[in-house]
Amino acid sequence: MKPLQDAEIEARLEKFEGWTFNENAIHTKLEFENFKEAFAAMTRIAFEAEALQHHPNWFNVYNNLEISLSTHDAGGVTNKDFEFAERIEEIISA
Repeated sequence: MKPLQDAEIEARLEKFEGWTFNENAIHTKLEFENFKEAFAAMTRIAFEAEALQHHPNWFNVYNNLEISLSTHDAGGVTNKDFEFAERIEEIISA
């Protein structure tokens, strides 16, 4: 799998509100009502990660969750990262 070019990444991010591209990954920061809601979202995202065999770098403190996606084997952002970002968005908006 080949990494996407920076311009293509930026163009594709236009449909993902709150996502940015830097340091060779796409990132988002999410805020939930409380820790329980954040943890529930993380659990749902974890099941998607396993299904895709693609795992995020993430950081959680109380009701805040930061997620970074990059395909390490490819050395950058790939279609796989955008597929996962789309699934994350579906989980968060449900």
